[in-house]
Amino acid sequence: MTHVAVAGAGPVGLTAALALARQGARVTVLEAGEGLAAESRASTFHPPTLEMLAELGAVDEVLARGLTAPTFAYRDRAAGHVATLDLAVLAGDTPYPYRVQLEQSKLTPILAEHLGRLGGEIRFGQTVTGAETTTTGVRVHAGATALDADWLIAADGAHSAVRRCLGVEFAGITYPERFLVASTDEDLHALLDALAEVNYVFDPVDWSVLLRTPDHWRVLLPTPDGSPDEAELARLDTRLRQIADPGRPWRVAHASIYRVHQRVAVSFQHGRVLLAGDAAHVNNPLGGLGMNSGIHDAVAYAAALAGPDQEQAVTTAAADRRRIALEYVQTVSHRNYERLTATDPAARAAHLDELRAIAADPARSRAYLLRACMMASLRPVTA
Repeated sequence: MTHVAVAGAGPVGLTAALALARQGARVTVLEAGEGLAAESRASTFHPPTLEMLAELGAVDEVLARGLTAPTFAYRDRAAGHVATLDLAVLAGDTPYPYRVQLEQSKLTPILAEHLGRLGGEIRFGQTVTGAETTTTGVRVHAGATALDADWLIAADGAHSAVRRCLGVEFAGITYPERFLVASTDEDLHALLDALAEVNYVFDPVDWSVLLRTPDHWRVLLPTPDGSPDEAELARLDTRLRQIADPGRPWRVAHASIYRVHQRVAVSFQHGRVLLAGDAAHVNNPLGGLGMNSGIHDAVAYAAALAGPDQEQAVTTAAADRRRIALEYVQTVSHRNYERLTATDPAARAAHLDELRAIAADPARSRAYLLRACMMASLRPVTA
């Protein structure tokens, strides 16, 4: 029986563990925290990810607890609604022609419960500090203890201790502005016309994303570098009332500011160690590609480890996932950023006109959505 250690009990690590356990592998998950993380973080599930969760037996709970988003919209700060894309045009391509909005902190307990039923083990309070390939597999260090396994999947986040101990370069860029995310229980549908559950708002200075989850709306805003967090949080209500003014201060439950990077590890495989999710690649959140692509990493690795020729299958899978991270995830997410922040008026107007034309043409909508919803990154699509 193959024994796989997994560093990190986030959505990527637990997906890998569950997929492996369903294949009959022995799985040990090592998580630094004393329990599953409670932060909201990522919240968008694209159609192919829902297909994978269905294969893992977890999609019904995700659908029951999540918010179905059949459309998403593009808006302009000055002009208002521009275009709405309807994922129903993908009905012939997937059984899930919609997005689902559900915070990752609500997915991980679902995955952990399924994993527990299959005998998978999660060890909390186990900070993985390093790993090395041995003659028989991999030795994983967690504090003062060591665990021997056949393989290690490192899903321990953007600051991955495993990646750092292996000396793997994490090449890329850091965006000049920081991102501010605020959670609110305001009824934005009552404040803005033609609002979808996910909305991208173009503006060269103050672009934004308005995204609904089951519990609240999430508003994403750019924040200048060098300005103290306290100052930015103090002017948050003024910025929110420029989006929509309820005639009083917005009800904000939580707000935080963070830096955003576009980075990819130079290799996703190092001997018997595989990097997955944010440990392997990070990108801006525009388009909701990060968590989804990490889950896709996990499923690909589990499939590679299921066959008899593990070494070759794993090498192929790791190379393919890195190619997708570079050619698709990084490219699409950065293009989304460039289009939201474009300053040239003619280029902005041309792009908004193009979006209107795409929304009005089902064939063009389907082609556009196959890429935006990540389906084109995983399998060939026909016209």
